[in-house]
Amino acid sequence: MEIFVFLFSFSALGILYGMNTISELQEPYVILEIGVAVLVIVFLFYFLITRGNPPKDFLFFVFAEFSFTCIIDLTSALEYDGIISGFMEFYQKTGEPYLGTSYGIMMCYWDGIAHFIMYLMMISRITDRKAYRTLGLFWAGSLCANMSVFIVGIVAGKYGSEIHPAFWLNFLFLLMPVLGAILLFTRPKDRPLIGGYNAQHAQSLKLIWRPLDIILLVLLLAAMAFTILRGLVALDSPLEACSIYLKQYEPYLKDPVGYPRVMMLHLFFYALPLLGAFVYGLLKPGCTWMPDWTIFLAGAMIQCQWSHIGGFLHPRTTAPYRIPSDAFWLVLAANLLYAATPVLVALRVYSNPYFFLKIAPFPGQTGLPISEEKDTKYKLK
Repeated sequence: MEIFVFLFSFSALGILYGMNTISELQEPYVILEIGVAVLVIVFLFYFLITRGNPPKDFLFFVFAEFSFTCIIDLTSALEYDGIISGFMEFYQKTGEPYLGTSYGIMMCYWDGIAHFIMYLMMISRITDRKAYRTLGLFWAGSLCANMSVFIVGIVAGKYGSEIHPAFWLNFLFLLMPVLGAILLFTRPKDRPLIGGYNAQHAQSLKLIWRPLDIILLVLLLAAMAFTILRGLVALDSPLEACSIYLKQYEPYLKDPVGYPRVMMLHLFFYALPLLGAFVYGLLKPGCTWMPDWTIFLAGAMIQCQWSHIGGFLHPRTTAPYRIPSDAFWLVLAANLLYAATPVLVALRVYSNPYFFLKIAPFPGQTGLPISEEKDTKYKLK
């Protein structure tokens, strides 16, 4: 099925070419109507062809539908970069002109490549009746961050006065990952929450004997400091450190398109508390919520940093907002490390989860007679 979805998604190119050729289809409200009609038709198409063997997961249809739109986003990015032409000129004028910003282009590359691959992988696992909860949480974090920054940035930035009817289609792409995240968070976990001897041993080790965790704690604290600094810059703090950082290191944060500022505020108000929670989770044994939230935030932050780093590197960013040459490598390294930190934490949690499991009681620890305990089964890891 994933191969069929992959091939069918490219039929979007035919629709784009037709709309780009026929001037009557390029009016703002006509674009909105065609967009809604295409989404409905694609949904009905997948619904009808799967009636004989319907997927047991509603999100299958979301992933199949969004795979179709991934090709549209990829086409948009490629056309803005001059790699292809003849598909999206109309949309650049009367659809969503803000997609031509450096941030918008990099966001479309992420959606057209990274999200497209995720959709095909999750569709494959759904059709094979396999679990995909971990990948699903990574996708949900990525797309939630993507669309929340994108929508708020449009309204708050310089394109707030150039909103066309097609803008309202974006709310579907914000609603679905939120719904998907709720469904995935409430599903049973792929791994057990209770551990035995291995978990007890891992949790008995003091921090000094866990050098990897010490390194991750340092990275998390540094990421928190970086988040606070850039959040204060976005809030126009008069602190001298904020002024110096803005002028000498990342003037891109004040790009009038609005996306960098909105992203920093998102990270300040939403990612910062989670980074602090991860510090707690690496110090306090038995935090069973760590696997889910680390993978969710990893998806969100790597998407944000992809768009942010790509944005200040892209030639469409005007000269006053580019990174100064004498600070370029430092700023790039800091942003790459910032993106990698939540990913490294998630990898640590998933590769060696014993520290984050509840410990199953052993004979004599439950207060029950040992003869009764023998009849009690615990799920040991």
